[in-house]
Amino acid sequence: MIHSITNLTRTGLKDWFIQRVSAVILAAYVLFLVGYLFGHSGLDYGAWKALFQCTWMRDFTLLAVLSLIAHAWIGMWTIFTDYIHCAVLRSLIQVIVVIAFLVYFVWTIAILWG
Repeated sequence: MIHSITNLTRTGLKDWFIQRVSAVILAAYVLFLVGYLFGHSGLDYGAWKALFQCTWMRDFTLLAVLSLIAHAWIGMWTIFTDYIHCAVLRSLIQVIVVIAFLVYFVWTIAILWG
């Protein structure tokens, strides 16, 4: 029962698709940041702050963090179900990981809009 509750989509195909889409979003985010860093030779705190004051950049960053969480959760869930056979221990570890992901998400929101 716990196995089906903690799975993100309950189907391997949907999980596979979410991981691929999230990987593309993360790649686009990283490529944008690398391009921005190389394209702005005199980058200072003011320019960096101005970039992240743009609503579209905050949204893009939040989307990247959500993609990272979804991507990581599917990977971690797969590892947990494959290698941790004790249901109680697996559930405990999954709860700890979910709490950590929630903290990271809330922390991201606080940083972006705080």
